[in-house]
Amino acid sequence: MTLRPFHLAFPVHDLAAARHFYGEVMGCPEGRSSDHWIDFDLFGHQIVAHLDPAAKPIAVENAVDGHQVPVPHFGVVLTMPDWEKLAARVEAAGISFGIAPYVRFKGQPGEQATMFFRDPSGNALEFKAFADDAMLFATEMTA
Repeated sequence: MTLRPFHLAFPVHDLAAARHFYGEVMGCPEGRSSDHWIDFDLFGHQIVAHLDPAAKPIAVENAVDGHQVPVPHFGVVLTMPDWEKLAARVEAAGISFGIAPYVRFKGQPGEQATMFFRDPSGNALEFKAFADDAMLFATEMTA
């Protein structure tokens, strides 16, 4: 099966801040835009920041591998080199990590590098990379 790009629309409280974060910090090319939304190319996927001046992050977390993972969140499964470049780019920009880059489920099926951080509107983002992409949907791991 050939994967197709996904589309995700999400609220932001400041389009200029979103443009800087996704365009400059994350390196996402900008697509179409208006006074109320901006399309970005997030590693081949279409994400759309929609203006909602009252947007507030949701503060729910679930325990995973000893960390509190924010819910909801979104991101992309990257190659390990792309994941490492993004981690360095985010760190160089001074963005605080909610969960700093590390390897989760080390030595188990589903071993993965992961990191979490938030955009200026508080949307939680997770980017990960697998030691073995065949383990993306592994079912034999501990919680």
